[in-house]
Order: sequence, then C-alpha cells, then structure tokens
Amino acid sequence: MPFDFLQHTQYLLIGGKRVPAASGRSFETLDPATEQVITRVAQADAADVDAAVRSARAALDGPWGRMRAADRGQALLRWAELIRRDADALVELESLDSGKPVSAIRRQDLPAVLDTLAYYAGWADKINGQVVPARPDALTYTVREPVGVVGAIVPWNFPLMIGMWKIAPALACGCTVVLKPAELTPLTALRLGELALEAGLPPGVLNVVPGFGKTAGAALVDHPEVDKVTFTGSPGVGRQILQGAAGNLKRVTLELGGKSANIIFPDADLDAATRAAASAIFFNAGQVCSAGSRILVHESIYDRVVERVAARAALVRLGDPRDVATSMGPVISAGQMKRVLDYIEIGRQEGAQIVTGGVRRGRTGFFVEPTVLTDVDHAMRISQEEIFGPVAAVIRFKDEEEAIRLANGTRYGLAAGVWTADITRGHRFVRRLKVGTVWVNTFGPTDIRLPWGGARDSGFGREHGESAIENFTEPKAVWINTGP
Repeated sequence: MPFDFLQHTQYLLIGGKRVPAASGRSFETLDPATEQVITRVAQADAADVDAAVRSARAALDGPWGRMRAADRGQALLRWAELIRRDADALVELESLDSGKPVSAIRRQDLPAVLDTLAYYAGWADKINGQVVPARPDALTYTVREPVGVVGAIVPWNFPLMIGMWKIAPALACGCTVVLKPAELTPLTALRLGELALEAGLPPGVLNVVPGFGKTAGAALVDHPEVDKVTFTGSPGVGRQILQGAAGNLKRVTLELGGKSANIIFPDADLDAATRAAASAIFFNAGQVCSAGSRILVHESIYDRVVERVAARAALVRLGDPRDVATSMGPVISAGQMKRVLDYIEIGRQEGAQIVTGGVRRGRTGFFVEPTVLTDVDHAMRISQEEIFGPVAAVIRFKDEEEAIRLANGTRYGLAAGVWTADITRGHRFVRRLKVGTVWVNTFGPTDIRLPWGGARDSGFGREHGESAIENFTEPKAVWINTGP
C-alpha cells in the first residue's frame, strides 16, 4: 500500500476535524484495477450531514463571512500551492481510487484543479454590483451576496476536477461548502479538505462527508439550512434532487448525462477526425458525460472511418493505471462493468455488429476492451441510452438534415462535435445543434472560463466562468432615499 495513512479508517471532515461517523459505520473503497480493498471510509448519514451543515453555517456567519474578499482569494491561492506541492501524491491517490491512468490525471485533471483555483481566486474581490439610477431622489444600487451554505455532490468519474469546479467558485463567492464525494471515490476529497485547512481556510468552510446517495446525499438535499445544491451525475438522481430541493426552495444546478454526437463529413481531415473520435469515447474508459459515444458518419466514408477508429481502438493500451504507458484503465466498479457489457450484448441482439472489443479483459480488475459497434440504427438503445463506458456506436447519415435530426434525436443535450472543411456548414451546425457546447474540428476540450452545461436530460444551469459566480451569489437591491 503506497500510503501509510490508508491503513486506518478515513474519517469524515467536519468543522476542521477528522471525525468518525456518528453511527460508527464505515465502508470499503476498492482499487478498480485489482479489486483489492484500499481502505475503509467513515459512512456519513443524516446526523453527520447535519453536523457538517451546522459547521458550514457557523463559518459562514463567522470568520469566513467576515473575511475580506481579497483575503479569501489569497487563501485559495495558498491552497493551490499546497496542491501543487503534493501533486504526485494526489495523482497516485486519485489513480488508486478511481482507476484513472496517472498519465491522464497529470495531463488533465490536476492542471484543471490548479487552473480552477487560480481563476476563481482572481474573481473573489471582483464580484461587483452596480449603481442603477432609478430615480433622482434616491441612490439605488445592487450588491451580490453569497447564496449561503452549498451542498456539492460530486461523481466518481472526475473526483478531483469536478469537485474543484464546484468548491472553488462557491468559496470565492463567500459561500461555505458541504461536499459529498461519490462513495466509490472519496479519498482525494478528504485529502483536499485537509490541505484547505493547512492553507488557512477556517474550520467549517469546507466539510467532506463521504457516504451513499440515499442517506448522506438525500440528507444534504433535504436539509433546511442548505441554500444551494450543485450536482453532477445521472438524470435519475438529478430528478430526485429537484424533488428534495423543493422542500425549502433551494437553488439547484444540475449537470447530468449525455449521448453526444460526433459528426464526420467527407471533406473533414479524416486522420484528425478519427483520432479525435477514438479519444472522445475511449478517454477515461468512456466514463465522461460528454463522451462522443455516437459517431455519425456520412455514408460515403463510413467504412473508412470504421476501419480507422477500430484500428485506433486496437492501439489503446489497456492496463495498470499506475503505469505511465497505460492509456486506458478499468471502469469504476463491477456494477459498471456489468452495465457496459450488458449494453454491448443488447446492441448485438438489436442487430449491431461488434468490429472490435466487446468483452472483459482478464479476470481481475474491471477492464472492458475498447469497443466499436457498426450498423447501428438511431432507434437502438445503444444509440439512445447513456452507456458510460468505452463503447462507440457508429451511425450512417446521408446529408446535413439527417445528421442534424440524428444528433438532436436523443433526450440529452450536453455536447456535440462536427468535422468539416466547410466553415459555413460548421456555423450552420453550431446554430442548429441543441446542446450546451459545440466543437468544430475538435472534440472534448473544456476551459474553466467557458460555460459548461446542457439541456433536456443533460440538466440545467451552467458551471464555469462568470456563470458560476451567478450560481453562488444572490443580487440584493439597495434603495437609499436622498430627499427631494
């Protein structure tokens, strides 16, 4: 075991202290690559969530709420420096708990965490209101105030990165946070919380309560002292959160699933398009909400694209996530592996052809071979439902109108890509694709400065950029009578 502290139960972080769950219960977290137990983690339930929320409220009303905005920004920058100091350990811990290759975490996840903290640290003292000259006999203006205590519920596919996408803007705005990491990947969240304390964030500003959705998650959503819930996860859970948040009319931001179309026209650079198409579905074993899981290909180049994507699938180095040469690790759990393999079988029964992959690799670890399915009809379940695994469904189209119809023809609306040398066609697709992000002649990049979110079953609201500042603040109007 590479970390001595993992030999002991990982306690909750509430009010600046690591504490056991009130019930005394704990659960195991597994290494998806070996199926071995990493450690035990204290299991939060309603009592622990209540303690965390009360701690967050006390910090909001106390030292954090009284701190100068510029000092909040400096605290976030100190936190970033500590994360940079411990980068290697955090990368190893994230890989161990999630099965993500260390090379991918070093290349994407950790730099995104640092960029997010630096970006929102800069925002902390720039959250301005404005003077609105409503009447000559009054000074009228607005201020933006923290929304309050934030419940942040984070998925298991990008624990570090998505966790920081929620924490950093909330703290920059002056909110306090109760973070519930996914029960499958709780370890780096707890370590981030410890580093936040070391950076000088007052106790209670960031609380971490690992646990299960039906207990800890539900308690967080239902708690009357939580003012805002930000959630990334499945549409089914998103609907439950909306229902629970209605109890005290919490503000809610939901970033949910996707079934993103990656559209390739004959005039595209096929080398670039197929290289990106393979990366778009096999990166992180396809466990990406915006994964390019539907590859829509013009009928005139269909066979060539299939051949090239399948060839790239065969080049994917599937194996030990801690090996720097590995490009794809396991899926997160036995349950997720079964889900992915079941969908592949569903696709086969519906008439799709398996060109490559389609099976488990080895007997230990939750490894699924990169899979390419052809002869996929738009109505098939593998075309309509989110699989969340390394499974590409390749679909033919005849012309632009059919491509648009197919791309918009699911209940999701998170992202899409289009590959073409015709810039006017690219602009037409940007306008007509009903998604939150459109990539033209690329697929997958995100940046904390650009809004992120979707429509329909992909959720509502936007994270990142200035949109996140609006998520975590409330405008207040001020009216001062200046006389006749």
